[in-house]
Amino acid sequence: MKYSFEFFPPRTDKGRDNLRQTWRELAAFDPEYFSVTFGAGGSTLEGTFDTVKAISEDGHNATPHISCISATREGVNTLLQRYRDIGVKRLVVLRGDIPSGMHSPGEFRYANELVSFIRAEHGAHFHISVAGYPEVHPQARSAQADLDNFVRKVEAGADVAITQYFFNADGYFDFVERARAAGVRIPIVPGIMPITNYAQLARFSDACGAEIPRWLRQQLAALDGGDNTDALIELGHAVTTRLCQQLRSGGVDELHFYSLNKAEPTVRILNALG
Repeated sequence: MKYSFEFFPPRTDKGRDNLRQTWRELAAFDPEYFSVTFGAGGSTLEGTFDTVKAISEDGHNATPHISCISATREGVNTLLQRYRDIGVKRLVVLRGDIPSGMHSPGEFRYANELVSFIRAEHGAHFHISVAGYPEVHPQARSAQADLDNFVRKVEAGADVAITQYFFNADGYFDFVERARAAGVRIPIVPGIMPITNYAQLARFSDACGAEIPRWLRQQLAALDGGDNTDALIELGHAVTTRLCQQLRSGGVDELHFYSLNKAEPTVRILNALG
């Protein structure tokens, strides 16, 4: 199995120290890369760059997220040249979430436009990942419209797709099957979210359209708060590990973990997978 791990840019010295310890623990699993998210409207641009630079200087492959929101062609080119200067060769290219009150996202409306621009300006220098939504993007008009959008990103020049996290393996396999039928041949890597905090998970899921199955939501909600933290973590670990096993049994050979800057939950899953 191959692995990759996603972080967000820390905002404090303590957060930066903790993240350094996290990526060094996860580096024991020989990941393909560590990716670093990009805040809405470019709000963490320098934090993303600084985190990518620190990971790279520590001897690991670092992959920044690049978003359409508030982006200009000149600004994107300047940022990509900065990344080239520190040896970055991978990108995660996204439309990004449009902040409340913003009417115009920038010079790029959709991720496929940004992918096309990067290919036109930088050729094959960057290995480009894009997003896929097994349970349909929450703003898509329909499942077919969402698949059509995904195909456009691939045709624009993406090398690989990383999915939004999910808890239903059948949904992932159905998405891959429909994508293959539509002519997509690039790898589609499942995104995995370790479960350690129900309120946080519910908030993320409601925002991004990831479904928490009712049976799981009810059990997690019942364990939320009080003295049940350990039981919730054990349930989350069991559920997520079983999901990874189902994916592996179905032929998946790569997983992308949304680590939330913590090593231990992901390390437990990987150790359980052997």
